[in-house]
Amino acid sequence: MIPVRPALSIAMRQFYLLRSSFPRVIQLFIWVAVDMIMWGFMTTYLNKISAPGYNFVTVLLGGVFLWDILIRIMQGTTLTYMEDSWSRNLFNLFVSPLTVGSYLTGLILASVMTSTVGIAVMIILARGIFGLSLLTYGLALFPFLLILFLFGIALGILGCGLMLRLGPSAEWLVWPIPFVVSPFAGVFYPLATLPHWMQEISRLVPVSYVFENIRKVASGGVLSVPDMITGLALAAIYVALSSLFFVGVFRRALRVGSIARYSAESF
Repeated sequence: MIPVRPALSIAMRQFYLLRSSFPRVIQLFIWVAVDMIMWGFMTTYLNKISAPGYNFVTVLLGGVFLWDILIRIMQGTTLTYMEDSWSRNLFNLFVSPLTVGSYLTGLILASVMTSTVGIAVMIILARGIFGLSLLTYGLALFPFLLILFLFGIALGILGCGLMLRLGPSAEWLVWPIPFVVSPFAGVFYPLATLPHWMQEISRLVPVSYVFENIRKVASGGVLSVPDMITGLALAAIYVALSSLFFVGVFRRALRVGSIARYSAESF
């Protein structure tokens, strides 16, 4: 069983950092606000020039909204780790009684805390300016958000593991991860648009089932329960695999002593 207090301490440390740093608070929502405004006006324009009966706000802006949620959750995890990396605090943390399980749980709690700010800003902008309500998706919203949350956590833990294994300079490999995944997720287009080999890969990407069903629900169709079960199962598997990867990398770092000389150089 994972101790709760050590995990909460990681999240609280991030809270105190945010409270004392205005630039850190701004980055929680500035980019998602820009995304919402840019894509919101784009969808408004498309609605004006397209045939009546098709709502780009629900389909396209809704897709951008949910994709940004995944990015926020992933970055909430990796940025908390990066704070420890930049301040060279990892060694101090792991000579304490803190376990790797508690640390990962703390990263997830910190991600929930920080991503909530960005999500709240997106909801206000999407609803207030462009009339997009999450209630449009009905009960389908809950499995959508759960799959996005789990897969975002999986990508975040994977990114942390890469940085722990390769050094802080590997953060440049972490930032592009969502953009590498996005062509296979079908955020802006149906998966049928992709060549066959890319469609096969998309079946292994949990959030592809979310965005396919967004378009289905928005056009008056019915949510596919098998798709949601498949997406949830895949997302849970990726969380488990990424956690095992991080634990394996962490144990190696302890064994070879690299955590004590953690620097910007790869090792």
